[in-house]
Amino acid sequence: MLDIVFLVGGLALILLGANGLTDGAAAVAKRFKISDLVIGLTIVAFGTSAPELVISVMAALGGSAEMAIGNVVGSNIFNVLAIIGVTALVMPIKVGEGTLSKEIPLMILCSIVLAFMANDILLDGNVSNIISRIDGLVLLGFFLVFLRYTFAIARKGNNNEEVAEGEKIKEMSVWKSTLFILGGLAGLIYGGQLFVDGASGIASSLGVSESIIGLTIVAGGTSLPELATSVTAALKKNSGIAIGNVIGSSLFNVFFVLGCSASISPLPMGGINNIDMIVLVGSAVLFWIVGWFFKKRTITRVEGALLVSCYIAYTAFLISQQ
Repeated sequence: MLDIVFLVGGLALILLGANGLTDGAAAVAKRFKISDLVIGLTIVAFGTSAPELVISVMAALGGSAEMAIGNVVGSNIFNVLAIIGVTALVMPIKVGEGTLSKEIPLMILCSIVLAFMANDILLDGNVSNIISRIDGLVLLGFFLVFLRYTFAIARKGNNNEEVAEGEKIKEMSVWKSTLFILGGLAGLIYGGQLFVDGASGIASSLGVSESIIGLTIVAGGTSLPELATSVTAALKKNSGIAIGNVIGSSLFNVFFVLGCSASISPLPMGGINNIDMIVLVGSAVLFWIVGWFFKKRTITRVEGALLVSCYIAYTAFLISQQ
């Protein structure tokens, strides 16, 4: 029972902390006359992925590598199959041609890169599969390239309206923004520790591996901000933000979150296996397929139901393996 309290309380602190840190940092950036667009692409993007970052880094530092990797892999699977699926059920999503020809293929490539890094036994004949520090630094390098690409696209004006409409920067006094930043950091750190402790305790009490908990409960919990953002954007008929939120979060998770975690401490794959990697890559490919085919460049309610069904089937498979 206490583990569940830790899990829920930790997640609440993380979400509040991420929100406070984002608002405070954005207000400081605004005070220094940094544009709303740059703030939206950096600070706000970091804010929505802060739960994954904090929990994966905490798990890596605490020796729970399976939870750290499971969190990222599970979050990306949840992003596509559950978030896009649920969002399409609420409101069919229009997908831009540029998204289908550039961003989603980039997400597929990102998933394939991770799958290769996770297969040391198969590719190099090593005794175990591990995301090494070198792998982590390579992922961070990819993240810098992705960030450069994002700013290049933004400068062309492709996303100006979406960012401006989607994010309103709150103005705050210096002391208030400082308080938000420090309070947000404290909430993230303490909440992350509580969440990891609670998740590990639940795994032990249920007799399931940390990888399963990471792929399901932890991944779903840390992806709640993305779910809320995408559904809200779809209801406002702003499909660009609904789709961009999922793609950006998925790329951020692998390149930055896993990159940081592996750079701090090498991450043995443990119970995360090639079936999970196949589902990760397959979900990204399915995302591209439902965008292109059937009703062209629109993810319909039927396709949304298909995505959600795939996620339920994958979760049922994980549970059956215990």
